Amino acid sequence: MENNGKIAIILGATGETGKILLKLLLEDQRYTKLIVFGRRSVGFTNDKLQEFIIDLFELDKYQSQFIADEVYCCIGTTKAKTPNKDDYRKIDYGIPTISARLCSENKIDTYLVISALGANANSRVFYNRVKGEMEIEVLARNIPNTYILQPSLIAGPREEKRAMEYLGKLMFRLLNPLLFGRFKKYRSIESSTIANAMIWLANGSYKSGIIRSDQIQALGESR
Repeated sequence: MENNGKIAIILGATGETGKILLKLLLEDQRYTKLIVFGRRSVGFTNDKLQEFIIDLFELDKYQSQFIADEVYCCIGTTKAKTPNKDDYRKIDYGIPTISARLCSENKIDTYLVISALGANANSRVFYNRVKGEMEIEVLARNIPNTYILQPSLIAGPREEKRAMEYLGKLMFRLLNPLLFGRFKKYRSIESSTIANAMIWLANGSYKSGIIRSDQIQALGESR
């Protein structure tokens, strides 16, 4: 795409990782325009920022506005937040696969999506299976630069406070130094590290495919 700077689309810019990613891209001089599709506003204005407040399940309707150099999909929910399995699948499978298809149809060459460590289309665990099925569908689109990030437990702060999740993050923080070698990928990871890794991948030279949590950590720290 010929322009005076890069244009990026962000899905999930009000989420834990997405809002950090948006801030970093707004500060990045390589980008002249950030297009956000979301169900609610990010809550501020910026000369680089263009928002579409929409029902993300109807993203197809905005194909003519879905034009960029890169797409960052930070969409995701949790079992606690979305206990209904049909609703969970619409979010964690539906939105990433629709946006990947739009990338393919609109000739967008770079697509990055956050999945999860343990994603496996053959898993008996519903949530891991949904992520795995999403990954297969995204890769089938053959977008030239496709990066599927598989973070472990994300350790950044959330707007909604959940006691059990907080305790889990605290436990992982204590365990992290004990996880090394082949277990290193299970260390918890900060939202900011994931966001930095995504930007590095979009602008660097890295083989397309699945990026596991320890690799995300290394890339995020190198930016």
